[in-house]
Amino acid sequence: MSMMGNKKAKLSANGSDKIETLIGPQVVITGDLQFSGGLYIEGKVLGNVIADESTDSLLTLAQGGVVEGRIRAPKAVISGRLKGDIESHDRIELTETAHIQGNIHYRLLEITAGATVSGQLIHEQSAS
Repeated sequence: MSMMGNKKAKLSANGSDKIETLIGPQVVITGDLQFSGGLYIEGKVLGNVIADESTDSLLTLAQGGVVEGRIRAPKAVISGRLKGDIESHDRIELTETAHIQGNIHYRLLEITAGATVSGQLIHEQSAS
């Protein structure tokens, strides 16, 4: 029903973004989580979620997913709830079901109508 002609620009539709790690809806992780590659969170993480800086990692927080802590990843697609700041030196997408209580540090940011943000949007200049 959606008339989105620019699908190839969407991170979630990019075939090169594979999911290596899945945190299912029944899983609760207490503590910091460090990852590389593709991480898909349907459950709950009570701690910081940090991507390995040397990789082109993608974090996906699914609609039922919750993170209470800081997120730092090159690319992120947020459809769930985040209570904490998020930092990305590449791209962040907030879908219509995203709820963020915290500041967003971004280089490229896409927000779909319906997403809610309680915090500041802070644009980071590119390193180049």
